[in-house]
Amino acid sequence: MAPRWQGNVTSLAPGVAALLLALGAGRALALPEICTQCPGSVQNLSKVALYCKQTSELMLHARCCLNQKGTILGLDLQNCSLKDPGPNFPQAHTAVIIDLQANPLKGDLANTFRGFTQLQTLILPQDVTCPGGINAWNTTTSHIDNHICQGQKNLCNSTGDPEMCPENGSCAPDGPGLLQCVCADGFHGYKCARQGSFSLLMFFGILGSTTLSISILLWGTQRRKAKIS
Repeated sequence: MAPRWQGNVTSLAPGVAALLLALGAGRALALPEICTQCPGSVQNLSKVALYCKQTSELMLHARCCLNQKGTILGLDLQNCSLKDPGPNFPQAHTAVIIDLQANPLKGDLANTFRGFTQLQTLILPQDVTCPGGINAWNTTTSHIDNHICQGQKNLCNSTGDPEMCPENGSCAPDGPGLLQCVCADGFHGYKCARQGSFSLLMFFGILGSTTLSISILLWGTQRRKAKIS
């Protein structure tokens, strides 16, 4: 005799399947906007596609190569008629490889790649220079149809200027040719000169007392006007 609960599980199967489909659709809708900024998908023989296919855990979706957590590791926006990468481009700051060739890119791209600390291969149009210049990369190679920047350098190891960051701060990379100074634990503020944690209680206390004082002043002003009239 079959167990009594077998029929219940069978009746739940369609509902479970519908739930899984809904979750799958939700995940599909969660694709970063930068991945669908340009129509089409990654070309099979592109460098981004080849990079993505090297690891079974990586997946190609639209114009992106994603890991199982949905993090962008590769972005292929070649031949998308882009004059600039667009406002959604920072979504790809985790990318290891980015292809922007065959686009009419304009202007300086240095700040465009701020925060792209993991980037190791960048493919640009032939007439566009590598962000940060040749000193920001191990190799920069010009070809007939593109310009390839490879091996982003950590300039914190090569600046040779110990006074670049304050005494209580340390140098950290912030993208090709870009640096930032990070305050040590327990320090904050301009040049990391303030010690101790930032007091939210003090901040809101000052804000509250200021607001109360202004309210009392306005109330007194309105009261005097009312008496005069």
